Amino acid sequence: MANAASFDEAVEAAVRPLTTFVSEFVFFTVPVFGADLPLVVLWLVIGAVFFTFYFRFINVRGFRHALKLVRGDYSSPDHSGEVSHFQALATAVSGTVGIGNIGGVAVAISIGGPGATFWMILAGLLGMSTKFAECALGTIYRRENADGTVSGGPMYYLERGLKEVGAPRLGKFIANFYALGLIVGCMGIGNMFQSNQAYIQFLNVTGGLDSSWFHDKGWLFGSGIAVLVALVIIGGIRSIARVTGKIVPFMAVLYVVSALFIIAMNHDALPFAFRAIVSGAFSAEATGGGALGIMIIGFQRAVFSNEAGIGSAAVAHSAVKTNEPITEGFVALLEPFIDTVVICTMTALVIITTMYYEPVFTEGLGGIEMTSYAFERNISWSPYALAIAALLFAFSTMIAWSYYGLKGWTYLVGEGRVAELGFKAVFCLFAILGCSIQLGAVLDFSDALVFLICVPNILGLYILAPSLKRRLDRYQVRLDTGEFGNGSPGK
Repeated sequence: MANAASFDEAVEAAVRPLTTFVSEFVFFTVPVFGADLPLVVLWLVIGAVFFTFYFRFINVRGFRHALKLVRGDYSSPDHSGEVSHFQALATAVSGTVGIGNIGGVAVAISIGGPGATFWMILAGLLGMSTKFAECALGTIYRRENADGTVSGGPMYYLERGLKEVGAPRLGKFIANFYALGLIVGCMGIGNMFQSNQAYIQFLNVTGGLDSSWFHDKGWLFGSGIAVLVALVIIGGIRSIARVTGKIVPFMAVLYVVSALFIIAMNHDALPFAFRAIVSGAFSAEATGGGALGIMIIGFQRAVFSNEAGIGSAAVAHSAVKTNEPITEGFVALLEPFIDTVVICTMTALVIITTMYYEPVFTEGLGGIEMTSYAFERNISWSPYALAIAALLFAFSTMIAWSYYGLKGWTYLVGEGRVAELGFKAVFCLFAILGCSIQLGAVLDFSDALVFLICVPNILGLYILAPSLKRRLDRYQVRLDTGEFGNGSPGK
């Protein structure tokens, strides 16, 4: 144990100075009417508002068409790509739906009050437009490899798209920077953090953090997680998509149905919850900074949860089978709706309806403990179902982010079997480390770098927005005139 502690301390000492510098830069805040406004959140929210108006509320008018695409109405096995629209969506959702949907929402409410939920939902709706832009561009500029696989994502539209507008050097530079950030992020918040949280949840349901037989055997639990991850990711995106296509619907339904059951049991508190959400959103008293402070907390929870603007989901969506790249933008806009508007809102309602009966129950509890208590208050065994959902959330996030990191890696070093297998082996090793060491500065650095890459990503989206809008308008005309009929776009 002493050696492990010494190793943790050595890692912390080595990484902390760089972590502090990057974190202070990325999460730099400015005081606005008494509230601290993180500039990275402002950058993401402004982008979401811009794309919503620029693409004429594509998040609303494209919703029905998105459902038809996911249902397979326009699909064809002859299209280039590797996975279906549904599988691409499931993989991307698995990368965003995680522990934050359970614990992060509870923390936001405990700090900003129920009103934070209102702004969280609004930010989720706006983020749908950003997802449309980045995932459509990811598919438009993807690269089709000789073996039939595809590689796509922000790296490719930043390089190729900016080259088209006369800025090849800028495009290549920020594409390389993005790929590097994606790799570091996938090892941290997409891997080590997830395995660590899965381990903690496992301890909670097997005797407690200090009493469970596994409490000092994180390496063993991590090894088990690593083996399961390896069995899935070794087969590439097709294997990942097959698993996420089954896990994501199951875990989402399990969690939402459980939450709805708790909400139904607390039905007397629903009028209180809705009033608290709406009135609290504009309250000047609920938290530091008043109504603006509440807005910032809600927006921050949403953008941290659905990752709209970070661009990671475009990597998964780019693998879709389609001859009309614009269609994947429509499919992608469903992702923030599922992640934030549905799942995060379910968590919020469970917490707020519980507050009706016990107004101060959140005091002294961590995020996921709040949600667990709110479930357990009504059904004694519900924390076990919650733990299963949390484990599935963590596992599915890991396999999705392994693909994101892999595509960042192959963008930098080139495609090849050896490069892929080497990356996957390192990814599984980091899954074990996540359960074995104190994450500290390593995780903070990874977290900060993931949000840093949203800066070049949003910048690229702004530059390429006019080209994307022209493509969208042409596609819409063809769709409205019935060119596709009951067949498939690009058939």
